[in-house]
Formats: sequence, C-alpha cells, structure tokens
Amino acid sequence: MGVNMIVYLIIISTVLSSIFLESRALESPLQQLYNDTPSSIAPSSSSESPLAPALFVIGDSSVDSGTNNFLGTFARANHLPYGRDFDTHQPTGRFCNGRIPVDYLALRLGLPFVPSYLGQTGAVENMIHGVNYASAGAGIILSSGSELGQHISFTQQIQQFTDTLQQFILTMGEDAVTGLVSNSIFYISIGINDYIHYYLLNVSDVDNLYLPWRFNQFLASSVRQEIKNLYNLNVRKVVVTGLAPIGCAPHYLWQYDSENGECVEQINDMVIEFNFLMRYMVDKLAAELSDANITFCDVFEGSMDILKNHERYGFNVTNEACCGLGKYKGWIMCFSPEMACTNASNHIWWDQFHPTDAVNAILADNIWNGQHTKMCYPMNLEDMVTHKAK
Repeated sequence: MGVNMIVYLIIISTVLSSIFLESRALESPLQQLYNDTPSSIAPSSSSESPLAPALFVIGDSSVDSGTNNFLGTFARANHLPYGRDFDTHQPTGRFCNGRIPVDYLALRLGLPFVPSYLGQTGAVENMIHGVNYASAGAGIILSSGSELGQHISFTQQIQQFTDTLQQFILTMGEDAVTGLVSNSIFYISIGINDYIHYYLLNVSDVDNLYLPWRFNQFLASSVRQEIKNLYNLNVRKVVVTGLAPIGCAPHYLWQYDSENGECVEQINDMVIEFNFLMRYMVDKLAAELSDANITFCDVFEGSMDILKNHERYGFNVTNEACCGLGKYKGWIMCFSPEMACTNASNHIWWDQFHPTDAVNAILADNIWNGQHTKMCYPMNLEDMVTHKAK
C-alpha cells in the first residue's frame, strides 16, 4: 500500500470519527451561541430599531451557520480550527475561521446573528429576527452534493421557510406575518455545488447532455421559479448572490496542477456565464414583480477585485489555503488545527473552497453599500432597506 493511500485512509478514518462518534460534542457551545443574551455578538446599535425586522437565509456552505451539524454528512465544520476566530472562538458549523457574510450583514441591519433552522428550539420568539436554512453541499439540483451525505436542498429549504411562516401565522396572525415577511430581507446564495459536485464531476454524463450555457439556463430558470414561489409567500426584498471564482480555489489549483497559482479559466468562464444569466433573470423578474425589490450581487466581481488588488486589501497569500493538505493546500478538507496557518487574516482562502473571515467582511461591505467595489445591481442592500414594501 502506497504512502498516499495510507495517508488517505488515516484522513478518512479521522473524518468519519468526527462525524459519527463526536457529532454532538459541540452542541453546548453552539446552543450557547444561539440561546445566551448576545451581548458580545449583538450589533452595537441594538438599542435602536433594526433596519429590517428579520433576515432569512437560503443557501449552501457559503452561508451555512450550523445546519449540517445535525446531519449525517462529510460536509461539516463543527470542529476546530473552524470558528477559531469567531466571536466565541468556537466552531459553530460555519465553513470559515470566523464570520460568514450574512453575519456581517445581520449586524448592519441591526439584527443578532441568525440561527440555523435545525440549531434552534423551534420557538417563534427564537426565529422572529430570522432563520438560516442554508446547508453545506446543497445545490439548485436536488442531488447535487449527495455523495457527501445528507443535506437540505434548495427546494427543501424553501419548504422549511414555508413551515416557519405557518408557525408564525399560528402565533402572530396572518396580517402581522405578512407585514413582517414583506419588510424582511431574504438572502439567497446557492449554485456553486451544482458545479463542484455535479457538472464538474460529470454526474449522469451531464456535460455530454448539456453544454455549459444550457446547464446555466436550467439553473437560472430554477432559481427564478423559486423566487416567484417566495413572492407568492409575500417575500418582497430579495438579495441573490452570484457564484465565486471557484476556478481560483485551492482545490482546483491542485486538481488542475496550476503551475503558478493561475486560475482555471474554463471553470471561471462557466461561473461568469452563470452570473450573467442570473443578473439578466433578476432584472427581468424585478420588472415583472414591480412591487418587489430584487437585487443581484456578483460575488465573482467582488472576489476578483480582491485577488487583483490583494496587496491593497492586506492579503499576501492569494492561492494557498490557510488550512488543508497538498499543493496549494487544496487536496483535502481542513479537519485538524495542526493543518492551519497561524494567521488567517493575510490569506484569501481559508480552506480548499471557502474564503477567510477577512474576505467575507469585504464582500459583505460591498453587498451593503459598495464600499470597496460595486457588486450589486440595481441596488445595494442599504438602498433596499430604505424602500418599504408596498
């Protein structure tokens, strides 16, 4: 048996142990984060009225705040070094060393961090300021990411939101819930796993059945239909984010044997095309649903600005992950504190696919008001919350 295979088996054994034997070891810190008075993580302006009554989040590992801690899956971040730079310095299920973008945006809105749907008690008072349904590995396509284990798909997350609304209506009444939902922010970050775990793996011979353009059209039309379903539930303020430049992610730099850390252009080209279609879809849908505010935020544009101007932003490690193994640390996921760099703040990438807290902060600034570069069309989130739902 070769050395690489021995290392691989050790890693698999360690990950399996973490998932199936120690899956509940971190329940207490996680529950403490959600249940304690959030004085250390609440917005500094918590005494003021929030700019929106609630923040609801749909998506994948880019915004998962702990859903997958409760599922049987390899896609988990409930162990250190994940969360080491978070407010509690404990892993909570976020695929980052610290905060994810929706954490920063919640604080901008004057709201506490939004708990995961599976990570709270189900009491209405715990969900009234928003719920995070995002699940690592989830995609627009139901089966995307299924090789990793359990996840909550895009459509299933919409159903969970529907169930939440029913709970609200039983407690608050329909009129009050309509007012709450129509003025709340709905944040969607989905689609990357349809490439990572479906198209680029050529599941069911998909790349011979669909050219990228047709595949992208299918994904965009699926998102469009789900937004219309949300609209029928009185959702009126929606932020849809595009895909990040995964062709620059350490995993693909390793897989495609990038010599100088150069991005894999054929992957990024598909991302650019997807984002173009999503922006076009959002424009058309916004015109169709005239009493809704729907905006598209191009994470590719914002991320490439950071990569190209990394020195201005304070990053000096642009292609190697802070935590991982192999070339560019992109071979295997981060599962041990010993695998991580000492200082993540000068790294763009935290692990093989996910950015660091520092990058998430910049992207959140751009989504909020375009502070560093324009990402959102036709409006930033700050502009959106100044418009009351009709």
